[in-house]
Amino acid sequence: MNPAADAELALLLEAAGTPKPGNVDRHRDHGDLHFEQFLGGAVGARPGLDDAAEGERVGAAFEESVAGMADSAGTNTQFGALLMLTPLVKAAGEGELTPERAASTVEATTVADAADFYRAFEHTDVALDDPPEGASDIDARRGADAIPALRERGLTLFDVLELGADSDGVAAEWASGFERTFDAADYIERRSGPLSARGAEAFLRLLAEEPDTLVVTNHGRETAREVSERAAGLLDAPTGKVEAFADDLVEQEINPGTTADIAAAALFVALRRGESVA
Repeated sequence: MNPAADAELALLLEAAGTPKPGNVDRHRDHGDLHFEQFLGGAVGARPGLDDAAEGERVGAAFEESVAGMADSAGTNTQFGALLMLTPLVKAAGEGELTPERAASTVEATTVADAADFYRAFEHTDVALDDPPEGASDIDARRGADAIPALRERGLTLFDVLELGADSDGVAAEWASGFERTFDAADYIERRSGPLSARGAEAFLRLLAEEPDTLVVTNHGRETAREVSERAAGLLDAPTGKVEAFADDLVEQEINPGTTADIAAAALFVALRRGESVA
């Protein structure tokens, strides 16, 4: 299967995995955000993912995938996951997908890629924290209005995400060479059973390891820490206990979306390494 098809499948598998505490899955919606919208978002993102696999610039392919996602889903379903997947798809289109190739792909991004990234915020709403100190002129919440400052400072897309690596889990993956992503892919490959279920297990483990940065943004660091501690206490627990945790987080409108983004990327890596739904 080509890299873009694997990325689309990874998004679908991530959405379908259950129980996935706090996130939309095939058994749970989250407020006005519905399971079917995630399916639509995955399909709508495909043209941009195809562009990445065919060698398009990371930023341009990412903006195209976000525009397609937003048009198909009617909202933001997988912005962060697409920011993870786009460079991984491009890297996989150029050869074997390794941490080294993934790292070199993001490090090779340009100022033009960064401008595309900022334009992507024009297509859908994205929950964002305050920018790092000294970066108010390139606050992503300004969307395309921040591009002149971005160009004046000569910042590449890698530079921009590296600035946010301390406060955003997706940015941290870019800065670290997708360390947690490849580790989670290893975990998925070691497990048995349906691939969507293994993705959900990887999600819980990732959530237990580190507080989710989207939860930090929306609910504060203390809540995010408590969610991670609860997840850690449920590793290898009976499914019913994890289901109850999932229901509780949905009721509280706590959505560990960054963890889901990393799980989607890990599923993609596992697929590229030979895992399948067959």
